[in-house]
Amino acid sequence: MTKRLYLEDLRVGQRLRSASVTITAQDIIRFARDSDPQYFHLDEEAAKDSMFGGLVASGWQTGALSVKLLIDSADPPFAGGLVGVEAHIAWKLPVRPGDSLRVEAEVTRIVRPRRYADRGFVSMDMATYNQRGEVVLTQSVTVVAFRDPARAGVSSNGATAIPGSFSGN
Repeated sequence: MTKRLYLEDLRVGQRLRSASVTITAQDIIRFARDSDPQYFHLDEEAAKDSMFGGLVASGWQTGALSVKLLIDSADPPFAGGLVGVEAHIAWKLPVRPGDSLRVEAEVTRIVRPRRYADRGFVSMDMATYNQRGEVVLTQSVTVVAFRDPARAGVSSNGATAIPGSFSGN
């Protein structure tokens, strides 16, 4: 069985750092065609007349790449994937062709609700940086983190010996 990262493996203050990825004009245009077809994401020449002065990546592409970088940086990988339940996103600077992005995240809160024996919730503050060390995107996210059945007392059907319900804490 492959090792997985569970709720019990995480702690407040824990930091995750990703490798980097370089975004190309072709990457930007391909994403824009499928998901955000605005001229400053699609056409290098027309984008020169935009408020950006040139081709820029969709903010949604920057956010998706940030999540991918976070997922790829987890070694071992998150058990059950990274399932988001809440996010606050702020786009700080445009991402341009040739920019290399990396992510740093810090665990800020862990909630283990009694209502859910098999999972908890982890809040993280994330920042995506370009190759110049400039913040291009910030995210405050809450994700589901699954509990390790071997350490949490969870049966295969999700039942637990812990009575009670989520108290909101």
